[in-house]
Amino acid sequence: MHPLFASAREAQTIAIWFVHAGNADSVLQGLSAPERAFIKSAGFEPKPGRLLLLPAADGKLGGALFGIERPGDVPIDPFRPGQLSGLLPPGSYRFANAPHDARLAALAFVLNAYQFSRYRKAEARNVRLVLPDGVDGEDLSRMIEGVTLCRDLINTPSNDMGPAELEAAARALAQQHGAALQVTAGEALGKQFPLVAAVGAGSPRAPRLIDLTWGKASDTKITLVGKGVCFDTGGLDIKNDAGMLNMKKDMGGAATALALAHMIMARGLKVRLRVIVPAVENSISGASFRPRDIYKSRKGLSVEIGNTDAEGRLVLADALALADEDNPALIVDFATLTGAARVALGAELPAAFTDDDALAAEFSAAGSAENDPVWRLPLWRPYEQMLDSKVADTNNVSTGGQGGAITAALFLRKFVAAKSWLHLDIFAWSPAAKPGRPEGAECQTARALYAMLKARYS
Repeated sequence: MHPLFASAREAQTIAIWFVHAGNADSVLQGLSAPERAFIKSAGFEPKPGRLLLLPAADGKLGGALFGIERPGDVPIDPFRPGQLSGLLPPGSYRFANAPHDARLAALAFVLNAYQFSRYRKAEARNVRLVLPDGVDGEDLSRMIEGVTLCRDLINTPSNDMGPAELEAAARALAQQHGAALQVTAGEALGKQFPLVAAVGAGSPRAPRLIDLTWGKASDTKITLVGKGVCFDTGGLDIKNDAGMLNMKKDMGGAATALALAHMIMARGLKVRLRVIVPAVENSISGASFRPRDIYKSRKGLSVEIGNTDAEGRLVLADALALADEDNPALIVDFATLTGAARVALGAELPAAFTDDDALAAEFSAAGSAENDPVWRLPLWRPYEQMLDSKVADTNNVSTGGQGGAITAALFLRKFVAAKSWLHLDIFAWSPAAKPGRPEGAECQTARALYAMLKARYS
């Protein structure tokens, strides 16, 4: 159980009342006359995010009022109660009445308390929460552990998170859960995964392909593929300083895949899990791959390099080809792939692509239920001609510059035969703090997929 979850048997816990314009009068009627007088004197209004601490008769903290959205308001943030872990003084707390979703409120309470403490001492957050009745604290803890792993990996700067360090993180996860791990590097990488090798050729930090497997061979095969570009300069098509500033997060897809893998393995889902991570650094040197170079991919398709800054789809192409060879029931890839997806949907809403309508509906419903939203974009086949090359089977970028998230997905589609394939173009970052989501690295889509897979394979 996560240490921020308190035992219901603890003698002294402090009540939190959730209030809004629709229930404020009834909540206040349940309080004592002195408490109501204090609330009136303080001028408290039940607006979302407002907090009022109530004194007890002995001068200690007697309780807290916290404002949330009224049912029916648009939008309602089920993570709003997560703010409390950063606002409340030390102590053990309990929900005196129900927020919009007690399970998500408890999850957000802990997720909001996350701090990246590798390089500086974290502030003490001595607040704990008694789990609401009926909430599975062990399952919440699995999700919190996965999200924390993802955030820590992404927040780590690239000088301490290169391909070797990403491999070490995958190896530690494999050892924790008794999974097998195989790594392909050196000459073998160039022969088996030529696009991965080409992208990583310009860096002194050797590229590799990480392949984790877990579970019974007879169980349903689920394969996760995560883009592991540990830093992206853009290659010879170099990014400007602003574009390069946050490229430590370009391995966010790999971090997300490992986070979901932890949730699956810790839960013991009845699946044969495989996680494939092409880990590279896209750097500049005399050995860097060049615009207009042509490489034959693992699948056999020849690829003309239209832009070296579209490297993520190249390493994913070889990894997806490997995943497809195993004929799994579901392939999911995670990638911080295109700025076009962010222009279309913003930082909070990852783009999802699939030809499987039933899978899209199931995944979208899970995302809504878990407050881990996604938005489906089309694999619009007429745009495939924008990837045509006069000298190779395909170009890695499209002509014209429009529909960039779609054409990137269509490029990946060339390397996957499976119908049940889901491509997720994520941002993996919170530009500003929101309830349950501190500023910095963010684990997007993993909780939604965990809920979907848990419903299928528990």
